[in-house]
Amino acid sequence: MELLHPLPTAGMDPRPAPPRYQRTRFQRQVSGFGARLAEWATNPWRRFSLLLIVLLIGFVVGGGLGTITGALSYIDQVAALLCVLVIEAAARLRAPLLRRGGDRLGLQLLDMARFGVVYGLLLDGFKLL
Repeated sequence: MELLHPLPTAGMDPRPAPPRYQRTRFQRQVSGFGARLAEWATNPWRRFSLLLIVLLIGFVVGGGLGTITGALSYIDQVAALLCVLVIEAAARLRAPLLRRGGDRLGLQLLDMARFGVVYGLLLDGFKLL
């Protein structure tokens, strides 16, 4: 009697390996988001409004960080260290974005978020004086 499905030899799988991840509609949407956002922001007023929104969101996050850590008051040093590390990481992310050609929207968004967080933290610190 002949076997219909012969057993595979040691170490060899007769079936081709399936792709690691399936390209779903959601994944295609997320992967194309940056390009669509850059295309949308070619209009100067749209770009300005987007940058202003990111700056204000960063300001709110910075103010919230200062308020929350000030209210808890036992993790001030850890929160300050984390804020410095995040702001320094954002500053170091600028180099690859500067070397990359094309539209500078990502760099501008990163800078506006960083400025907003720093400004929010500074303003919160001046409130304590």
